Amino acid sequence: MPAPTPAAPEGFPTPETVSTLVVDADQARAPEEGDRTVVDVAVGILVASDGAFLLTTRPPGKAYAGYWEFPGGKLKEGESVEMALRRELQEEIGVTIGPVLAWKEQVVDYPHALVRLHFCKVFEWTGELHMHEGQDFQWQHLPVNCTPVLPGTVPVLGWLEAERAG
Repeated sequence: MPAPTPAAPEGFPTPETVSTLVVDADQARAPEEGDRTVVDVAVGILVASDGAFLLTTRPPGKAYAGYWEFPGGKLKEGESVEMALRRELQEEIGVTIGPVLAWKEQVVDYPHALVRLHFCKVFEWTGELHMHEGQDFQWQHLPVNCTPVLPGTVPVLGWLEAERAG
């Protein structure tokens, strides 16, 4: 279980938890026996001043390699979502992030893993983007023009669109 995420600062909403998304429901789940452990993942939605957001590809050798997603990674024992996001974005794309706004959470049931995605918005960061794991990156506006998009990312694009529509 991750360390508790600090309460949102006054004026900021607490993250909304949405329903579970089942991906490739016709495929067997791993492990095939017993309960599947939920893996907590911190996900950063880096939003530039013009409203563009950063998408990166999944690195070679990982499940869904080449699919577009928001950057982030697994929480380590004792880490909060914010701590994990800071570490992962430094390690993965070479940036140091400013304030983190916890936004939404969703459980995604992939054939290879059951993950709880903790989506956080980030509007400030320093450093130059450098893809340390061989990924590609693109700054995108809605609708995105990069494919394929990771199934767990698709709902986020809808949430962003709903926010934009007001």
